[in-house]
Amino acid sequence: MKLSTRQIVISGLLTALTVVLGVTGWGFIPMPTPAGAATIMHIPVILAGMLEGPVVGGFVGLLFGLFSLRFLPDPLVVIPARLVIGLFAWLAFHGVSLLARRFFPAGRGLLGSLGLAGIAAGVAGTMANTIGTLVLAVLRGYITEGAAWTIALAQGVPELILAGFVVGSLAVVLIPRLPRVR
Repeated sequence: MKLSTRQIVISGLLTALTVVLGVTGWGFIPMPTPAGAATIMHIPVILAGMLEGPVVGGFVGLLFGLFSLRFLPDPLVVIPARLVIGLFAWLAFHGVSLLARRFFPAGRGLLGSLGLAGIAAGVAGTMANTIGTLVLAVLRGYITEGAAWTIALAQGVPELILAGFVVGSLAVVLIPRLPRVR
């Protein structure tokens, strides 16, 4: 697969953001739950998938997964879910974008087609991350089902709301300003 110049540039920018969030620890917010930290590191992965597709999203997601190894050093738990965040974000963004353009053509801001599609991408990417990681952690015996539900409600829901708002807002601001790829 050949990547366009735009894909390489956006991948580089979001990779740099992921590295900064991971190295500084700003991407992991300490929480007194079994997971130990909530994250905002999935937001660059969602943006990568939404803007440039599943391949770029998967690459940025791999970096997120590598930084996550400090919390749970089992790559079979932390890597797979991070690889598919971009895929789910891309599918949600493009699916909702098509529907929203048809049913909400005059909407602006978060209620316009770009905003709604961005919110959907943020929600779908966050759900892929949270559900995938928690299911794998339960299957591998790291946490119980009860702990997984606690983490999903205490961390997953706030992360989902935050990602929907941030990604939806960024979609409204960024996408009209990015050059179109023909």
